[in-house]
Amino acid sequence: MGGVRGRRELFGLLCGVWLWVSAAEPSPPAPTGQSREGSPLQFRLAGYPRKHNEGRIEIFHNQEWGTICDDDFTLANAHVLCRHLGFVAATGWTHSAKYGKGTGRIWLDNVNCGGSEKSVVECRSRGWGNSDCSHEEDAGVICKDERIAGFVDSNVIETEQNQVEELHLRPVVSQAKRSLPVTEGIVEVRYKNSWAQICDANWTSQNSRVICGMLGFPAEKKVNRNFYRPVSRVRPKHRRREDFRGTKRLYAQRHQLSYRLHSVSCLGNEVHISMCSFEFYRSNATGVCKGGMPAVVGCVPGPLFATGSAQKKKRQQKQQGQKHLRLKGGAKPGEGRVEVLKNNEWGTICDDRWNLLSASVVCRELGFGSAKEALTGARMGQGMGPIHMNEVQCAGSERSLWSCPYKNITQEACKHSEDAGVRCNVPYMGYETTIRIVGGRSAFEGRVEVKHAGRWGTVCSSGWSTTEAMVACRQLSLGYAMHAVTETWYWDASNVTEMVLSGVKCTGQEMTLSHCQHHNAVNCPKTGTRFAAGVICSETASDLLLHAPLVQETAYIEDRPLHMLYCAAEENCLSSSARNANWPYGHRRLLRFSSQIHNNGRADFRPKAGRHSWVWHECHGHYHSMDIFTHYDLLTANGSKVAEGHKASFCLEDTECHEDVGKRYECANFGEQGITVGCWDLYRHDIDCQWIDITDVQPGNYILQVVINPRYEVAESDFTNNAMKCNCKYDGHRIWVHSCHIGDALSDEASRRFEQYPGQLNNQVV
Repeated sequence: MGGVRGRRELFGLLCGVWLWVSAAEPSPPAPTGQSREGSPLQFRLAGYPRKHNEGRIEIFHNQEWGTICDDDFTLANAHVLCRHLGFVAATGWTHSAKYGKGTGRIWLDNVNCGGSEKSVVECRSRGWGNSDCSHEEDAGVICKDERIAGFVDSNVIETEQNQVEELHLRPVVSQAKRSLPVTEGIVEVRYKNSWAQICDANWTSQNSRVICGMLGFPAEKKVNRNFYRPVSRVRPKHRRREDFRGTKRLYAQRHQLSYRLHSVSCLGNEVHISMCSFEFYRSNATGVCKGGMPAVVGCVPGPLFATGSAQKKKRQQKQQGQKHLRLKGGAKPGEGRVEVLKNNEWGTICDDRWNLLSASVVCRELGFGSAKEALTGARMGQGMGPIHMNEVQCAGSERSLWSCPYKNITQEACKHSEDAGVRCNVPYMGYETTIRIVGGRSAFEGRVEVKHAGRWGTVCSSGWSTTEAMVACRQLSLGYAMHAVTETWYWDASNVTEMVLSGVKCTGQEMTLSHCQHHNAVNCPKTGTRFAAGVICSETASDLLLHAPLVQETAYIEDRPLHMLYCAAEENCLSSSARNANWPYGHRRLLRFSSQIHNNGRADFRPKAGRHSWVWHECHGHYHSMDIFTHYDLLTANGSKVAEGHKASFCLEDTECHEDVGKRYECANFGEQGITVGCWDLYRHDIDCQWIDITDVQPGNYILQVVINPRYEVAESDFTNNAMKCNCKYDGHRIWVHSCHIGDALSDEASRRFEQYPGQLNNQVV
């Protein structure tokens, strides 16, 4: 028995265990390379968490290991570097030190390869050691998991022995085997094509915390280790040896153990076991781990994954008390833009110095495991409103993000294009095993088939909408729903003809279709396979938000003569009482305001209907690409409508964009309609239908509400921010509009105060 000692280092270093090869010994067809000084170059992948074919790329040059800066990095660079490592090609690359920050020199910067070079030395760069980068910009590569034929790893240092890529808990209790998630069991690490155990000698709760975090659980719990011990160690004095013969409940009695790791020592804040100190057994070690047994870990599931009545009660209590931290814009649980509550207003976090330690505090606080990724650069879409925190520096053991050191920030010093996000480890629930899509042109589209009551079948498309498609795409781990398809005859590539699910009604937040409402027995008006439900999923989605302050700044009342409202009447932009007016005499009282609708998502907002089905409106001289784009309502405090208007989408175009974004859509000349990411569409207060007809409204205190995309016709990453509300007081002659905000921008307490608005005594709005 022997061991190679893995070293514990500071998290910021994230050095970990290395996969490294030499390019010095030419062994055709492997590429080779040398530095300009003539010394051989060596390459390795580093950092955690990662798989064997991905990581931070490091070069051994001039007797020192160093990194490559991500400035101007491209996939072509990654192709060259992956071939250095013995892989046939690259499938991707990463920036901003995704696999952790390296140490030492940054050897190369502004690398520019064509992709066909045999060595990175042949690529253009600023030269060896000439860089203006920090290690926060270390580049990484993701290589295709296919080796170059004949490639010789001439300097591999125990590559197989030094990998801990995957682990799981093997349940032992029969009841635990039947339910997910698995929260207790023997810890096993993948070794070659099987699983091996960890010796629990000197095992600590900090070790268990790290294991639970990797598996998607926020905390560890104590377990009865005696239950897992060999029989001879726990035999009571009053029982005979024969009483234990044939027992089937003890894992150690039924399986030959193959230990892989021992002497594991974690601090508890690591996001991956590979960052802990440990030793490997050199070979298939049986009969070792003297004085110990296989490591056993028990984990506490977060509220979202809790089961049983007691756990559900705990989930409700957690949800009631957890009101200061949330994730927005993610396609599935455990990912999204991080938002925090401060002074009763939700805001974002700037990504300066954002790392896995801080991200893990967020993940655990929200009931997930440790962080899988710390996302920067608004990878989960941009937020709106204040930026509450910057340069968050957690140690990883804090119970709340607010316990971590941070700096206050102003809007001028940090932009929403730098909003921080996270991807957390979540428990395996097996949801994807009960759904599939077939017949599509790609893996992201097809007819939906679900496993219900033990058999596969289709889903009735009656009532199938974007919210149901969102849940299906989430369950399939395919991101967001782009389209909900109700006729799938062109995807009929399966021999499944039975319909097993109908009446599906989802809110859009569920993790699986089985969590949505549905009929107990199938009841579908059209049961043929051509009318089965289908989806088109996408890794990205748009996200529309209304600029609330502009509504407040531009609101006013106009008494508009009827003879100027014929077109508006044709568009149904006036209240029903206008039909009985003495046309063309008289007027209508209109509450007018401007609306500026931003696309802060990661995909362009496009109308659901194609250009061939747009409707031409002669009166206004434009095409309608959406039936209803926004709703304008005036509500009483109890939510009753006293006036309403609807905004048919007479045009969707890029009115203005951020300085680094180009316009793509315009209405002129039957142009393409939509709103580009980073752009906004401005509906000025002085155009037709940009109002609410309040002619019949009595003086009083009201709530002005604007809802974008109210029918969910177009999929978005987040529908909870589509509504905007304002308090307003109308005295019969004038109107005061104030406290305008996006529907989910305030705390629950502030929202309740807003709904209970007592009204203004005068026009002095504070």
